[in-house]
Amino acid sequence: MTMTSSQIRREDVVAARQVLAPVLSPSPMVTSRVLSERIGGEVWLKCEHLQRTGSFKVRGAYLRISRLSEEERARGVVAASAGNHAQGVAFAAARLGARATVIMPTGAPLPKVEATRGYGAEVILRGESVEDALAAALDHASEHGSVFIHPFDHPDVVAGQGTVGLEITEQCPQVRTIVVPVGGGGLASGIAVAVKGAGHAVRLVGVQAEAVAAFPASFAAGHPVRIEPGVTMADGIAVAQPGQIGYAILRDLADQLVTVSEETLSQALLLCLERSKQLVEPAGAAGVGALLEHPEVAEPPVVVVLSGGNIDPLLLAKMLRHGLAAAGRYLAFRCRLTDRPGALAGLLTEVATLGANVLDVVHERVAPRLGVDEVEILLQVETRGPAHCDVVIGKLRQAGYTLLFG
Repeated sequence: MTMTSSQIRREDVVAARQVLAPVLSPSPMVTSRVLSERIGGEVWLKCEHLQRTGSFKVRGAYLRISRLSEEERARGVVAASAGNHAQGVAFAAARLGARATVIMPTGAPLPKVEATRGYGAEVILRGESVEDALAAALDHASEHGSVFIHPFDHPDVVAGQGTVGLEITEQCPQVRTIVVPVGGGGLASGIAVAVKGAGHAVRLVGVQAEAVAAFPASFAAGHPVRIEPGVTMADGIAVAQPGQIGYAILRDLADQLVTVSEETLSQALLLCLERSKQLVEPAGAAGVGALLEHPEVAEPPVVVVLSGGNIDPLLLAKMLRHGLAAAGRYLAFRCRLTDRPGALAGLLTEVATLGANVLDVVHERVAPRLGVDEVEILLQVETRGPAHCDVVIGKLRQAGYTLLFG
């Protein structure tokens, strides 16, 4: 039987775990020495990116579909998603014998589209955004009689996601702060109910991408409001309007909500990969970003939820370069030279002498801004960190080179 009340109780989350236990194993927890040193206390990473289908979304999707009647399952299910919810619904529907149709934006990453198809769902690409896909999914449900599986705003979905909170308090009973990414609010609100409902004295800190932060505006308005979303690499939490259920729960139970910049997200992803050996997507690294940008929010021991790991390899390549740049280990600049034999070789020799590794060279001779005897070089180099960047820039300028940035 499906819950209809918007008020989720801890007992509902406990019941959800009984349904999920035969299908989904608890995700592992690992310590992070580098983050522990940064905040001066123990930090654990809850590895939901290692869950089946690569994110926590499968928990809520499976519970929701498992509680449909036989007649409802026979009509099929439909969902809208850019990736993680899509895969969760496709997996759950296949296990439970329901036909699944997933509407995805036309720009959805190819690996996520193929993975969703691989789990057995029919994928329809429609619209430019998740909101467009959502409208198409609702139309599809109305036309074909399918059951719409909401990505976050349904009691069963919230209860399913809340099982993450039960696992956290069992794996790390001494936890004092839980930091969790927030999109529509399903995961964070489910964790809040599971943890706070047991009377644990734990701070819950939600994290949103600065470019798409709907919860602060909604809290200020006193009800869920839609914002105009900006561009963010964290597509998994790029939700323009909170869910009614998540808003109501987090309004009462969240201790703090912070936002993180794009630069911080890229640094967080790089830190997870390089120092913790965890490959996560930008949204999945948002909690780590919160500790980098707002370390004061965390009273240790801290558990950070790594919510997903389904990252497009092409985006990963861009993210790594962005993260290296944000960490001061990647330097790009333009340098104008006299167009004569040996000028470029001299610049490259100087860079090599300074210990910087040249990644790319663009040589431009024809441009309105250049004189007849001038050439402009765009250099991209790898450095050992911010201090090394400063040394490279200073020494090149001492050698007489004019450097331009941006």
